[in-house]
Amino acid sequence: MKKLFLMTVAAAALMAGTAMAADLKFQPGQDSKFNWKSYDEFKAAHADLKGETLTIFGPWRGEDEALFTSVLNYFTEATGVNAKYSSSENYEQQIVIDTQAGSPPNVAILPQPGLLANLASKGYLTPLGDDVASWIKTNYGAGDSWVGYGTYKGKDGKDAFYAFPYKADLKSLVWYVPENFEEAGYKVPTTMEDLIKLSDQIVKDGGTPWCIGLGSGGATGWPATDWVEDLMLRLNTPQDYDHWVDNTLKFNDPKVVAAIEEFGKFSKNPKYVAGGVAAVASTDFRDSPKGLFSVPPKCYLHKQASFIPSFFPEGTKLGQDADFFYFPPFASHPELGKPVEGAGTLATITKDSKAARAFIQFLQTPIAQEVWMAQSGFLTPYKSVNTAAYANDTLRKEGEILTSATTFRFDGSDLMPGKIGAGSFWTGMVDFVGGKSAQDVADGIQKSWDAIK
Repeated sequence: MKKLFLMTVAAAALMAGTAMAADLKFQPGQDSKFNWKSYDEFKAAHADLKGETLTIFGPWRGEDEALFTSVLNYFTEATGVNAKYSSSENYEQQIVIDTQAGSPPNVAILPQPGLLANLASKGYLTPLGDDVASWIKTNYGAGDSWVGYGTYKGKDGKDAFYAFPYKADLKSLVWYVPENFEEAGYKVPTTMEDLIKLSDQIVKDGGTPWCIGLGSGGATGWPATDWVEDLMLRLNTPQDYDHWVDNTLKFNDPKVVAAIEEFGKFSKNPKYVAGGVAAVASTDFRDSPKGLFSVPPKCYLHKQASFIPSFFPEGTKLGQDADFFYFPPFASHPELGKPVEGAGTLATITKDSKAARAFIQFLQTPIAQEVWMAQSGFLTPYKSVNTAAYANDTLRKEGEILTSATTFRFDGSDLMPGKIGAGSFWTGMVDFVGGKSAQDVADGIQKSWDAIK
């Protein structure tokens, strides 16, 4: 996935932890921003699990492993279960090996719905039940979307709900410097039409609206795919997006070509981009937002996911020196609501047990989300959490975008075959910015897709 290019993963030895009462990060009942009632009720309902064991395998290592363990400690303290978490640098391959060998963990947590669908089709996952699916639909922002990402065909060919969404990532953001907006008298746009008007106004005022950088070494081009994916969701139905991702809707369909052309209105307009069009493909995505902080600003707007502040100048205070707004929908397409692009991790049962079922129930408690929310790097679409538990205002605002979304879709290129999503789609976007037409680029990508069928 793209995050492999964006994040530094600690090369630490594999660790496994067993929770002890003294390891609780926040003592129950001592801070009103946490829903301790949900913890107490869960604890009372699962007192019969003491002495049981639970093995959990997931993607989190290094700092993220420590954060997840801080949540898991509440489960073990409430139930008396001996719970152990482990991971692997090649966790996608490892879970396939373990399930095929008949030695899976009780719970597997993965960020790839496609991989989980494959495991379900082979009978390696246990359905969580329609009641859990119904709970997600009711309690999560864009609940139908999340249920869809957890529903797969089992070995019997029938659809069932297998994967509980826990921890989300958000991409549909535009970053800016509030002071620059205030000095110029600009307002945050709430529609795509207004975003384009704002871009035109910045040009009229003698400025440059956008910093766009597609450079990423061997992965150059991926930032453009995020643009196209977000625009697909704002020009077409969620079903069209799904059909595009699995190539039922061909890559060179007019709907896809139109989304690429819409991206071109921003990236191929020399008045719109810092450094001119030639700089778009050559600028590294990590350096791209620096223009926001120049004096005078080299640009006023930068579209990128929630991780990008890691590459802002040292000492940048979010919410003060830099802020963001939701990449807005078109007013001309009100029927498409408020779509959001991102990613997330999904918890599944790979070896059924009472403790495994209890763990899924634990994830339905606000406390299981709030403990991580209060630290760092955690977003949730769960509408019943106390948003005051978020560690800062930036995370809180991002969380509110998730809970108010009407549609949520995983990053499209991550769901496509690797030769497309991490191949011809990336290079095609570079060719597009370099001068090729949207139709020619789309035809080429479709040709590469046809070649692997």
